[in-house]
Amino acid sequence: MVRLPSKLWAEALIRTAEVAGASAFVVQKGDASRGDTLIKVSRLDGTAAAYTPSTNLEGERIFRDLTAQGVGPDEASVDAYVKRARERDSDLWVVEIEDKQGRHFITEDVETD
Repeated sequence: MVRLPSKLWAEALIRTAEVAGASAFVVQKGDASRGDTLIKVSRLDGTAAAYTPSTNLEGERIFRDLTAQGVGPDEASVDAYVKRARERDSDLWVVEIEDKQGRHFITEDVETD
């Protein structure tokens, strides 16, 4: 499956969020073509969620909601995870979405296991 360059994917996500009335911005720019993208969604009430890319058994790109792994719903734990991820991976893109409804705007499948 052909994957969009990371920069283009992040820009499209931000535009989708903004069109829907949310705010979104890049916190960290990674490798423009191959960097992974970590999504933070802040609900603006002290809670947040984090989503990371993965691959399903069919080889398709999906995202995982990290709530089941103990990241969130308190925003402080999400911020701590984002900080650690940024320190580990300089090619990582970090996109933050601020949306009171908690929408992530990710078009790929999102697993919550």
